[in-house]
Amino acid sequence: MATQLKKIFSDIDLTFARNPVTGDVAMSYDDNAVIRSVRNLLLTNFYERPFQPKLGSNLNAFLFENFSILIADAIEADITTTIQNFEPRVKIQAVRVTPDEVNNGYYVNLTFFIGNNTYASTVNVLLQRVR
Repeated sequence: MATQLKKIFSDIDLTFARNPVTGDVAMSYDDNAVIRSVRNLLLTNFYERPFQPKLGSNLNAFLFENFSILIADAIEADITTTIQNFEPRVKIQAVRVTPDEVNNGYYVNLTFFIGNNTYASTVNVLLQRVR
């Protein structure tokens, strides 16, 4: 008798790809679901989600400030606070924000552990002004 691994975390795949077996929307499981959730938290602004005005990190507010180490430190603190408040499945190992004056943005490198995993997961995001 074969044992199946239990899928602990699940979420809808936001590419809305079709599951070939059921024809329903595909799901993402475990590490992929949590990584997608963390990325969505970082890229969500305040008041974007109905009935949850404080969900998200509002990092776009920092993009119109002058480039400095102080703004990079404020972005790191905001990311840490957001992840601690809204994603209990994650334990942060390191947050690194690097200003990129040439591209008018910030590189964010977030390293964290999911649940009791012994290996770290990483999310890399480029925060950049659109206009």
